Amino acid sequence: MTMMNDNDSFIREVNEELRSEQMKTIWKRFGPFIIGLAVLIVLGVAGSSAYQWWQASQSSASGDRFLSALQDADQKRKDEANKGLEGLTKDGFGSYPMLARVRLATLKAQNGDVASAITDLSTIAKDQSLPAAVRNTLRLRAAWLLVDTGNYEQVAAEVEELAVPSAAMRHSAREVLGLAAWKAGDYAKARDWYQLIVDDTEAPNGAVQRARTVLALITASGKLSNG
Repeated sequence: MTMMNDNDSFIREVNEELRSEQMKTIWKRFGPFIIGLAVLIVLGVAGSSAYQWWQASQSSASGDRFLSALQDADQKRKDEANKGLEGLTKDGFGSYPMLARVRLATLKAQNGDVASAITDLSTIAKDQSLPAAVRNTLRLRAAWLLVDTGNYEQVAAEVEELAVPSAAMRHSAREVLGLAAWKAGDYAKARDWYQLIVDDTEAPNGAVQRARTVLALITASGKLSNG
């Protein structure tokens, strides 16, 4: 029995020694690679954290600059506002260059340079890197400005494809198209656009009420070209 125990102990020691020798061999062959991999993992985690911190820092800095420019605009400091926004269009972080461009276009419209504002909004709206909802919103903004300064065809070129039944912004698109047609004296076309709003069960209440008001005015005018 004692001999068997001694044999078992000897076998265990031999196995442990073999495992130790194997580990030494493995370490000699692959130790540098293992260390390198460990370093890369540590650097990767550190790099990711550092990059996230850098992103947050850059975003915060651009946000502060954007808010400062908005305050300048609100307080009628046009030159300072324009300078701040122009700077953001060149070196702002994340979405702030685009936001600055949109705000600059708005300031142009407010200062009477509506044509340039429309051009800028239309140009930004063609940027395929922007989400579709953002691009469509800019097109609607350009269309509303065109109601006062352009013609129906120009308004339609911006938003008519947004007025289809499946479009999320169809109600706003139909409203601006109806207004542009009404202003152009095409009462039949205006009626058709406004009637689409009224008949759409998903149209917002405010849009429906405005549409009904205009439809009543069109009917009262007696100027429908097609009866």
